[in-house]
Amino acid sequence: MYEKDLQEKIIENFQREEKMMILVFAQWCVNHDLDPEEIYLKAYPDQAKNPALKEAIQLTVPKEEAGEVPDQTLLGVLSLFGNDDLAFVVTEEMNKRKK
Repeated sequence: MYEKDLQEKIIENFQREEKMMILVFAQWCVNHDLDPEEIYLKAYPDQAKNPALKEAIQLTVPKEEAGEVPDQTLLGVLSLFGNDDLAFVVTEEMNKRKK
């Protein structure tokens, strides 16, 4: 039973951390006047209805109330979760902003 409990705890932690990663992404988008769903769909066109993203969007705050989410922090978090496609799209948006 101990091994099963440990596995469940690991899964719960991963899911909680994944939700935090999605929230960081969504808040970064809000902070830069971008639509998180639109950006996400560019990376993952087959995942139009992502409940975790919708939940995260509801938890975002207006950019005037939010703390800064540095570009490198977002890219690092996306990398930790293997979201390379999303990191690519986010990098494109960062490059547009710098022009």
